[in-house]
Amino acid sequence: MSETKQESTSNLRKTRVGVVVSNKMNKTLVVEHVARVPHPRFNKIVKRSKKYYVHDEKGEAQIGDKVRIVETKPVSKLKCWSLQEVLTH
Repeated sequence: MSETKQESTSNLRKTRVGVVVSNKMNKTLVVEHVARVPHPRFNKIVKRSKKYYVHDEKGEAQIGDKVRIVETKPVSKLKCWSLQEVLTH
């Protein structure tokens, strides 16, 4: 019973895949995540986009890169995501 509890608590962090829109700030990226979700009434697939402020300690991502981000504790007022890996350049 305790083993299943430990497994479920280890995977609490959310991850998203998105495209870097801006890297003009120090150690901060703006990543746009596009989700394809069904419309609640008409069930047609629509795109919903959201921008996330992401902490990039090494400054390795550039504009246009596809990146994976992971949820972390708040770093600043708007930043609560950090860069996990750069998928494509």
